[in-house]
Amino acid sequence: MKNIKVAVIGCGIIGDAHIKQYTELPGCEIAALCDIDPARLELIADRYNVKARYTHIGKMLREVDCDAVDICLHNNQHRPATIAVLESGRHAYCEKPMAGTYADSLAMLEAAKRTGKMLHIQLALLYDNATKAAKIFIDNGRLGRLYHMRSVGFRRRGRPFVDGYATKEFVNSKTARGGALFDMGVYRMSQLIYLAGVPKLERVVGRTYREVAVDPARQKESGFDVEELGVGLAHYEGGLTMDIIESWAIHLGGLGSTCIAGTEGGIAFDPFHYHNLTDDMQLDATVDLGQLKYRNETVHAAGNLYESSQAHWLHAIRGEVGLIPTAEIALQTMLAQEGVFLSSKLGREVTADEIRKSSVSTSLELPNLAL
Repeated sequence: MKNIKVAVIGCGIIGDAHIKQYTELPGCEIAALCDIDPARLELIADRYNVKARYTHIGKMLREVDCDAVDICLHNNQHRPATIAVLESGRHAYCEKPMAGTYADSLAMLEAAKRTGKMLHIQLALLYDNATKAAKIFIDNGRLGRLYHMRSVGFRRRGRPFVDGYATKEFVNSKTARGGALFDMGVYRMSQLIYLAGVPKLERVVGRTYREVAVDPARQKESGFDVEELGVGLAHYEGGLTMDIIESWAIHLGGLGSTCIAGTEGGIAFDPFHYHNLTDDMQLDATVDLGQLKYRNETVHAAGNLYESSQAHWLHAIRGEVGLIPTAEIALQTMLAQEGVFLSSKLGREVTADEIRKSSVSTSLELPNLAL
């Protein structure tokens, strides 16, 4: 197994989690860590015994011998860091969402194509056992023609920072640009878009909300101004639709399950069930996802190439498997999400072309990037 050297930019909550995962993957070496906060850098580098430590991204890219770089920064910082990594000749792994806007996401994908390097976006649910089971059903025609999907994410009160966890950068538009749709919706929306074969978006209508009470001191400190609830309806080619409801905070006890409906059957994900008509009887079937995982690791050994987002990326870098087109999936997810934002702003339905044309960069300059 070829050893892959990975450097990580950003040692916050997400960076810490990524680094831990790399240490658990065979054939992976943490080549260097970078964070603009020296104290945080020392803490995390000591935790994982990483010797090469940088506070300057550009300096790290110039000096460190590595195959790939993992970017764990805030949303509006993804574009400059990712493009710098790609242009340095390394493969790039970027935390979700892809960026702050469709325009910035597109620039990242174009940079990957221009440099010939792989760009991988962290879309963890694509490697979930439920997603694998759903794909088997869909690929074998068990759902027939897909016609409707539902993306559901629920927290009753779980907004970063203002509800007591994480940092303020997650809830203000300067650094994050979006809230619940970006933080949670990206997972389920990308999961459904992937399973539907990355269909072409036609139009979107939606609305965003920020209505549940917030601690005044936390509000003032954070500048919380992103959505805690995003809802929408996206129309795709061939009559396929996806309704979206993603909540960081709402006065309800639940919102139901993410699901896919087809002409021959349907799937609900939470918990996983397959539904259809068999001999004119309504059939509701469960799947032993643990057994699916076991057989994918043994009988169908190629399943090991899709064990997790980071594991899959390392296998792709080694040339053992083609990379799932997560950058394209994430770009199309961003297009629908930005459609919800634009529709909410204009108070009407918007077309995919309108979304593309209206999208502008919200990218932030990184003071520790240029040499």
